[in-house]
Amino acid sequence: QVRVVESGGGLVQPGGSLRLSCEASGSLFSINFMGWYRQAPGKQRELVATITSGGSTNIADSVKGRFTISRNNAKNTAYLQMNSLKPEDTAVYYCYTNTIGGGYWGQGTQVTVSS
Repeated sequence: QVRVVESGGGLVQPGGSLRLSCEASGSLFSINFMGWYRQAPGKQRELVATITSGGSTNIADSVKGRFTISRNNAKNTAYLQMNSLKPEDTAVYYCYTNTIGGGYWGQGTQVTVSS
């Protein structure tokens, strides 16, 4: 079995920062990429950022320049550094781990940006 666990969400004021962490564990085969997605109330889940094992990244235009994704391959962990947060960034953030054995989602962590 594979377990994907996110942490680091919370309440932050507009303009603030948060750092999300995602750790994958269990019967992991080779990880192709890890990524962050988010889902706001009443909206579809959308891509935020992904990073391959080689370090190539893909960042959504809506967060480009504000969010940074990084990864520690040895720890099977991915991070999402979120700066200059806006109220429209409020959502549940999910981590996704793609391996040759399949794809796995975490349970999500709530990020709320509000004054």
